[in-house]
Amino acid sequence: MGKGGSLSDGVLKKILLSYTYVAIWIFLSFTVIVYNKYILDKKMYNWPFPISLTMIHMSFCATLAFVLIKVFKVVEPVTMSRDLYLSSVVPIGALYSLSLWLSNSAYIYLSVSFIQMLKALMPVAVYSIGVLFKKDGFKSDTMINMLSISFGVAIAAYGEARFDTWGVMLQLGAVAFEATRLVMIQILLTSKGITLNPITSLYYVAPCCFVFLLLPWFFVEMPILRESSSFHFDFVIFGTNSLCAFALNLAVFLLVGKTSALTMNVAGVVKDWLLIAFSWSVIKDTVTPINLFGYGLAFLGVGYYNHSKLQALKAKEAQKKIGQGDEETGKLLEEREGEVGMGKRSDSQN
Repeated sequence: MGKGGSLSDGVLKKILLSYTYVAIWIFLSFTVIVYNKYILDKKMYNWPFPISLTMIHMSFCATLAFVLIKVFKVVEPVTMSRDLYLSSVVPIGALYSLSLWLSNSAYIYLSVSFIQMLKALMPVAVYSIGVLFKKDGFKSDTMINMLSISFGVAIAAYGEARFDTWGVMLQLGAVAFEATRLVMIQILLTSKGITLNPITSLYYVAPCCFVFLLLPWFFVEMPILRESSSFHFDFVIFGTNSLCAFALNLAVFLLVGKTSALTMNVAGVVKDWLLIAFSWSVIKDTVTPINLFGYGLAFLGVGYYNHSKLQALKAKEAQKKIGQGDEETGKLLEEREGEVGMGKRSDSQN
């Protein structure tokens, strides 16, 4: 095979690798969500202690991240002062712990399919909080798009057969805290030139989450667990569940690192539809036509939002290339002028 054949093989290999990373992320994300539902749901494993489950995840992930960074040196830790850690990482850890606590709590009250529909509000929350903290500019067309997503989710909620007000409040709270965390990462870390990949993020943030969750756990869940003498810690169930949660973070590292954040957003939409289908066919959750119609509207809004972000990113990259081209052209002109000047000086000397 010639050069053309080897090039096409290389492109094919890259495409296959990208699809493999996407498939791994979808599988692990799918597994973690269903596994958490299985553990927390009173009709399944019946262990309705979301704070305890989150703390198990955080301690497991923090330990593995420590081993990967300090022992195996898979990635380099970020240089971080104590003041920076307290002012930047600790607030993000607090928001993350609240987001995980509330989102895991929602599995006790809501179906997997309905939770995925409510999660479609994430772009709305991120954009609204971004505008509030002046990280994003207010644009009327974007706000109309956000309203269309919200309208679709409202229709899906109206058609929900197992609607639970407390469960919806928990999930909306989780979305709000997660959106705030994402904006705070931009304000407190990215703006300071600090980038944390999923492994270093767990290394710094997971211990914070664990500490923040200790207080509510002490008052809310510990007294009930102490009275429940029948419970025995199942190392297989909680060990594999925590391992899946950690593997999901590694999959995020691979997916974003080898493809793009936009690819992850698109993969997330595919995962949500798969979860809705699984929830309906296997778990036997009720999914109504109004549910699907409302989520379909929200899905179109999210798709348009991702498309707009991609177009803006392409325009920014094109502008950057034009700027670089102008800079290179200017340098060439300066070099040529210098050469002409030198030529003139040599002529006058002759």
